[in-house]
Amino acid sequence: MTTALVWTGVALLGGAGAVCRFLIDRAVSTRLKRGFPFGTLVVNISGALLLGFLAGLALSPHTALLVGTGFVGSYTTFSTWMLETQRLTEERQVWPAAANIVVSVALGLTAAWLGMWLGGRL
Repeated sequence: MTTALVWTGVALLGGAGAVCRFLIDRAVSTRLKRGFPFGTLVVNISGALLLGFLAGLALSPHTALLVGTGFVGSYTTFSTWMLETQRLTEERQVWPAAANIVVSVALGLTAAWLGMWLGGRL
């Protein structure tokens, strides 16, 4: 696979991942109109599951780069997670901020493990 093709694939899949993130975050946030960032939580947990699944499949390096970095890398959002946690803290919502960290890490690790387990079974 040529370098230009890999770059093009990462760009296209990255765009698709960003659009999926936007749509899922918006859908979840619209349904759960609360001060907690449930949309980002759903996106990051599902992204951890997907990336774990892809890792369990033991894909070729080019395919892993295209799908893992291109799609999942732009789908998940560490920076938004941190910013939303910071905003909760600024609003003196310390328990929701702490819950966002603990729940995200615990569920993220569990989802990644589950994804790897499922991918390894195929």
